[in-house]
Amino acid sequence: MNKLTKQFSLQSLLTFLILLLPFSMVIASGGGTTADLTSSTYGIIAVIVFILAYSLVIGEEFLHLRKSKPVLIAAGIIWILVGMAYNGIGEPHAAGIAVKHNIEEYAELLLFLLAAMTYINALEERNIFDALRAWLVSRGYSLRTVFWITGLLAFVISPIADNLTTALLMAAVAMSVGAGNRIFIVLACINIVVAANAGGAFSPFGDITTLMVWQKGIVSFQQFFALMLPSLVNWLIPAAIMSFSVPKGNPAPIESKVIVKRGGYFMIALFLFTIAMAVSFHNFLHLPPVLGMMTGLGLLKLFAFYIKKKEAGTPEAESLENADMSSPALHAEEKPVGYDIFSILARAEWDTLMFFYGVILCVGGLGTLGYLAMISEMMYSGAGFMGTGITGANIIVGVLSAIVDNIPVMFAVLTMNPDMSLGQWLLVTLTAGVGGSMLSIGSAAGVALMGQARGMYTFFAHMKWTWAIALGYAASIWVHMWLNADLMDVAINSAKAAQ
Repeated sequence: MNKLTKQFSLQSLLTFLILLLPFSMVIASGGGTTADLTSSTYGIIAVIVFILAYSLVIGEEFLHLRKSKPVLIAAGIIWILVGMAYNGIGEPHAAGIAVKHNIEEYAELLLFLLAAMTYINALEERNIFDALRAWLVSRGYSLRTVFWITGLLAFVISPIADNLTTALLMAAVAMSVGAGNRIFIVLACINIVVAANAGGAFSPFGDITTLMVWQKGIVSFQQFFALMLPSLVNWLIPAAIMSFSVPKGNPAPIESKVIVKRGGYFMIALFLFTIAMAVSFHNFLHLPPVLGMMTGLGLLKLFAFYIKKKEAGTPEAESLENADMSSPALHAEEKPVGYDIFSILARAEWDTLMFFYGVILCVGGLGTLGYLAMISEMMYSGAGFMGTGITGANIIVGVLSAIVDNIPVMFAVLTMNPDMSLGQWLLVTLTAGVGGSMLSIGSAAGVALMGQARGMYTFFAHMKWTWAIALGYAASIWVHMWLNADLMDVAINSAKAAQ
């Protein structure tokens, strides 16, 4: 209990420190400006509200309170304070204009993620992931081989799916193979978290932070791949160090065979086609990528109708009819007959989606109160944060993302919109994406695996290897600075013109 108390106290302190840095959102009206209300009573109360809400988010593991609940309430309170503050200075419409822009930002993210999550859930229902897991488990590989295979697959799959789904899948494999071997499971989980976060850092589809950077139009789809080698180094260095501690032995192969259901492989192709559409809409038609994802979701729904017709009257359909359809998204009189895509859509991670809403609205409200100018000036103007310069500020962003979730940190940087070169934007994308690996609470993948491997993979078990992960973090930054040196002076406007 003493350890848990110390951990929570450390997290609360560090959370408070992070609040001194990345709050911002510009009012998106023609020629609109943000008033400096940071020293007003409204501004101070808003910061306190956010501190309290985010402390509850960080304490989710101990309180068992879903992370979306406190930030949803905090978002409402903060925007009440914003409205009152702007009414007090004679600008009653400014808050409304600002919050509409925040909601527009969230709507694009919500629909994009909803389409992606539905595809992932549909593939899971067709046994695609179970088949992959069964194939790996039945091979009879040594523990060290499984350590490397699960890490490599996490690095390769996360750019296409996402780091959270990939981490859960690979952790299930590691836990099946190494059942009862606590040391192996801990090392495998740490390796998977680092690999999944690193793999997600060089793809817009691999992490929420890279998705936000891409949707903002700052870095194009193909430019993300300049981070592939730095991301690979970020994973390989700690993996190589930890591999020496992996127990020896060859666990007995588990005879397990999983049949992929009808249309499973075609869904993979459809998902890849949907990703291609999202990229093409953005690159060639200059339309929001979410439009391509939602079009792909429509195609998935159409294919689901085909599956439903083909499986009508089959054992699979009967099992679905007899299944527990108690989902709040479905009414008793609307139980689906056979395969139903809407029941799969309802299984999206709504707590996470609502959490994103709360974070975006909270950060946006604090920025509208004037934190943008103050924080941007402190971190990115002149000598940068504490004299570290822009590069130092971007490296610090990655360290901060290990303490607090990288999503609010990256969202804050994006809304500050500092004047940086393409190479610096790639640097902050890299650091925010992989920096969270240094602590188990720094990424969604780490938090999820603490629940999946409860009692084995813990905050302190991960922290024992933070030094090795930090070496990989530093090495990945050095590789980026060396490999992409020609991009460090490339202005964003020039980069866009060259596309």
